[in-house]
Amino acid sequence: MKPLLLVLTVIRNAETRSLTRMVLEGAGHRLIESSDFPQAESLLANGLDPDHLLIDSASADTTEKEQYLRFLRDAPKEKVCLILGMAEQGLRKEASDLGIMHFLSMPATRGDLESMIDQMNHFQSPVVIGGTACRSAKCTSHRTSVPAEAPRGLHLEELGENRFFLAASPKMLEIHRQVKLLAEVDVPVLILGESGTGKEVIAQLIHKYSRRNKEKFLKVNCAALPSELLESELFGHCQGAFTGALRDRQGKFEQANRGTLLLDEIGEISVQMQAKLLHVLQDGAFTRLGAQDSTKVDVRILAATNIKIESALQERTFREDLYYRLNTFTIHLPPLRERREEIPCLIEEIIRRTPGESKNCKECRFCTRLMDAAVVYDWRGNLRELRNFVTRTLVMGDTDSAIRELETKIAAPNRAAHLERSGSAASHRAALRSQVRDAKDRTEVRMIQDALELYGWNRRRAAQHLNISYRGLLYKIQQHRLTPKLPKDHNAAMPASHSVTSDAL
Repeated sequence: MKPLLLVLTVIRNAETRSLTRMVLEGAGHRLIESSDFPQAESLLANGLDPDHLLIDSASADTTEKEQYLRFLRDAPKEKVCLILGMAEQGLRKEASDLGIMHFLSMPATRGDLESMIDQMNHFQSPVVIGGTACRSAKCTSHRTSVPAEAPRGLHLEELGENRFFLAASPKMLEIHRQVKLLAEVDVPVLILGESGTGKEVIAQLIHKYSRRNKEKFLKVNCAALPSELLESELFGHCQGAFTGALRDRQGKFEQANRGTLLLDEIGEISVQMQAKLLHVLQDGAFTRLGAQDSTKVDVRILAATNIKIESALQERTFREDLYYRLNTFTIHLPPLRERREEIPCLIEEIIRRTPGESKNCKECRFCTRLMDAAVVYDWRGNLRELRNFVTRTLVMGDTDSAIRELETKIAAPNRAAHLERSGSAASHRAALRSQVRDAKDRTEVRMIQDALELYGWNRRRAAQHLNISYRGLLYKIQQHRLTPKLPKDHNAAMPASHSVTSDAL
């Protein structure tokens, strides 16, 4: 069985794009169509890791040649296949000099494209298909290598209660490998990641692989309870310990004895509660509320939080000693935008698990355009937001609205950036206009001042000299608040011909 691939294309020619889509999707591969090179660069920079890149040289007109060459220079060369038309064969040497090894000459048939994909899967020596014979030498696979313990390609694992673990990106495959190793070592593990990235799923996976997998796996949401109730939830209480304590009650530590306990959102608990928790982690003993004797348990602790732990330590909202007790091993879960190649697989798995009665439209499918938009969108709510979006789309049965929703959200940051740039440009232009106006005013003041001084402030003669009307000069003098420069001995009488009030011709 051939592996399913993720292929990124930059193809402007409609006929070539249609052929590529038909062949790849017909074979079950996932296709992401980029409209131009900047968008493709953005996808790669944001974590998209395709198996192949199909680049149509016709997509680079004369105005985009620089972007085209820069993209080829920066792209992973072993994954690139350059599509060349009859008039573009001269680009082959230029592309070869950049390290491109795979070429598809047009016009090409469906068989040519299928052969090219197959050759790129198994060969890394130069391959040319379509118009010329295929030349290749067998070599090792070009796909991103993962440790031998980690499965290649898509890994899907059931966890019960409709939960599953899915890994298709190098980062998640590596995390799966780490989980299998950590599960065998009975020590605390700290799981960090944004909200909705699947921290609880990782905790369940650790429990599944551990020697405690026959015992209970329990979770406490530390952010959902105030400190007083959280203490009772964790350690239990005796009858009469507080108002409403009508009988003895076991806490989560006792209930999870010999099993695994996940302390979710541990970064939200109070400092006082952190101190009590640290004591339990150190010696495995605690005291129920209202009890005299301590209770000892054997529980493996896993902790998860979405806070920035370094900032919390600096601000002293999270105890350093508790942090060092918990982080014997730490797993950092990447957000969905850093493992975009998993989005199509996750969508298909969510659809598969959605109850049939929830699918309002039996023909509702995530078409290429909708899937492309889903891959490009950042999913700030991560898996939780993705699941809600897929479920909502299935229930409503309206893929057009779903496409508009995603494309609007994708365009919003670009519009904001454009408005910011426009605002900056407008401010810059306003500043320039102000500078020009100030310079003009200063020049005008100097010229009027010089003319008035030249004619002893005889405003009629100064106006004639400046070639403006008398009334215009009076307005300018008032506008700029001009006054004559007084001599050092300003009490001395001035000749009549130099009187500042004389406007005689």
